[in-house]
Amino acid sequence: MPILLPSTFPSAIIEEANTAFVIVDETLQLIYANPASELLLSQSCQRLYQQTLLQLADHYHFSPVGIEQLFNDKGAFSENEVTLLVDAQPILISLSATHLLFEQNNYAIIEMRCIEQQRKISQVHYQEHQQKAAQDLVRGLAHEIKNPLGGLRGAAQLLESELPSPELKEFTQIIIEQADRLSALVNRLLGPQTIGLRKVDNIHSVLEKVRKLVCLDLPDFITIKLDYDPSIPDFEMQSDQLQQAFLNILQNAVQALTPDLKQGSEITLRTRTAHQVTINGLPQRLAVEIKIIDNGAGIPNHLKDTLFYPMVTGKSDGTGLGLSIAQELIKQHHGRIECHSTTGHTEFCIYLPMTV
Repeated sequence: MPILLPSTFPSAIIEEANTAFVIVDETLQLIYANPASELLLSQSCQRLYQQTLLQLADHYHFSPVGIEQLFNDKGAFSENEVTLLVDAQPILISLSATHLLFEQNNYAIIEMRCIEQQRKISQVHYQEHQQKAAQDLVRGLAHEIKNPLGGLRGAAQLLESELPSPELKEFTQIIIEQADRLSALVNRLLGPQTIGLRKVDNIHSVLEKVRKLVCLDLPDFITIKLDYDPSIPDFEMQSDQLQQAFLNILQNAVQALTPDLKQGSEITLRTRTAHQVTINGLPQRLAVEIKIIDNGAGIPNHLKDTLFYPMVTGKSDGTGLGLSIAQELIKQHHGRIECHSTTGHTEFCIYLPMTV
């Protein structure tokens, strides 16, 4: 059923709307774009008015077929997820279009809503829920293992004191050593429970301690580059715990690199100030952004969604605890950690709120 608009078309409501609206006539020429569409499409109205729907579809890399069909069907069309390429960056939108009859002329009004942020928030919430469920399961199992493990070690010690032969004590020592090894692993599974005493410190001092630790055993083919923002002020933190979190991530980056890269194996440590960011659903006026970037082969697709889960690893000799512990330590600082990985570029980005 076509919509009949009042004579004030386009109305002030559409003009002031936060949702992007554009209108094309039956020749597919764009005849109207509201201010919100200028922001979404990153073009002025004057430039948009010079284009047809087909030119817009070609420029932003989407299919115009459903909208074109409106002029035959005189109905409506919608698509929940459409990717537009705006300034070489993909953005996800929901798109709907409706046939309009105005003063005996046919038009199509197209509504576009950016859903990139909403989708990202939903994915983050889902992943956090799944990670918490996995962590709770692993910690529950760890507690169940720890109690009998202590009894096993104690029994081995009592048995050792009763054995008459030193040769036999060699076997009880093996039991005790393996119990201690498993106990250490269980403690790592349980992870950090509370944040330690905070004090004002400099984030670059923490990163430099981590860099020096890694450089003690750094392969010759790897170069670590520094891109620090010296204007970042000191703020309250638990330095030792942040050091552990950064160390776990940096060691992962080192292990991801191989000497056969033509451009050379590199890791970049980058810091920046971030203003007006949202961390874990809370707006933060000021935050520090720390990026640990490597140019390795990238993270396998099957690991990306479960990367921060405990016991998930892509290494044959890995425990899968490093990133899980790092995430927990960052969370205890009310921060957020993200990972973006493609072939030749893996980036761990940590946001920490600052109090200055």
